[in-house]
Amino acid sequence: MHNQVIQCFEGILLNLCCLKDFFELVIGALFYFFESFVRLFVQPPPKDVEGEIVLVTGAANGIGKLIAKEFGRHGATLVLWDVNWEALDRTARELRRILDVRVYAYACDCSRRTEVYKVAELCVLHQVRREVGDVSILVNNAGVVTGKYTFTEAPDNLVDRTLRVNVAAHFWTYKSFLPPMISRNHGHLVCIACHGGLFAMNGLSDYCASKFAAVGFAESIALELLVLKKERIKTTIVCPYLINTAMFGGCQTNFLPAKLGIIFVNFFGGLDLMDRFRGVPVPAASYKKRQREDSVGDPLYYN
Repeated sequence: MHNQVIQCFEGILLNLCCLKDFFELVIGALFYFFESFVRLFVQPPPKDVEGEIVLVTGAANGIGKLIAKEFGRHGATLVLWDVNWEALDRTARELRRILDVRVYAYACDCSRRTEVYKVAELCVLHQVRREVGDVSILVNNAGVVTGKYTFTEAPDNLVDRTLRVNVAAHFWTYKSFLPPMISRNHGHLVCIACHGGLFAMNGLSDYCASKFAAVGFAESIALELLVLKKERIKTTIVCPYLINTAMFGGCQTNFLPAKLGIIFVNFFGGLDLMDRFRGVPVPAASYKKRQREDSVGDPLYYN
């Protein structure tokens, strides 16, 4: 009899816990739906980045350069990485000329784990921290695309490079710069992905796979930070459609978002958008490595 009473109370408590979880789900869903609806009409104030230290990968050209320029316009210190040192040098000089902010530039091939760690440790974590502080906003923007190939035709070395630059590099940069953010409970992680990380596209199997992985990784880190109660470390995932830069030169797109599904993508040309691809290929290495270890990634910066 005593055991039966205990089992009865345990059953009641279990049902109450399930009921509590259900009500939390319903109330939370209603609240966040209402919040999303309100934000259609009332946008939250923009983030104040003045005084923040922003590291942008793939900053020599295209989106990365524009991102860096916009952060600089709002008073952020810029730390720029790119594999193409000559182009990065020009970009850094240009931004310093038009912006009243500090600009640090480092040659770094983000596809190489050891190089990311080396540049981060020898240059950024030491020099930038010593002069202005820790990196507080990390923008993983560097990306490559294999080009117009079917999956079986795509050269293995290009597929490997796509995966290493577009997703593996995110692991190494997070490993380098997230720990100080966690210790201070302050920072922002930005993943520049693509709509190809949400919906597949014909002719871009490795690219879509890498972007799906990047989105999943960024979302997982966001959940991890939530569990760790690091609420002051923000995360942003950007999934734009194809942008008119050299990387996707010649691709044909439509004016509707890919969220409308495969039928609409096919109807408006999404399955053959790579047919006229003439994008600029990314060289395996477009800068000369330094001879001395202590000079790897020598910065271009101005006091």
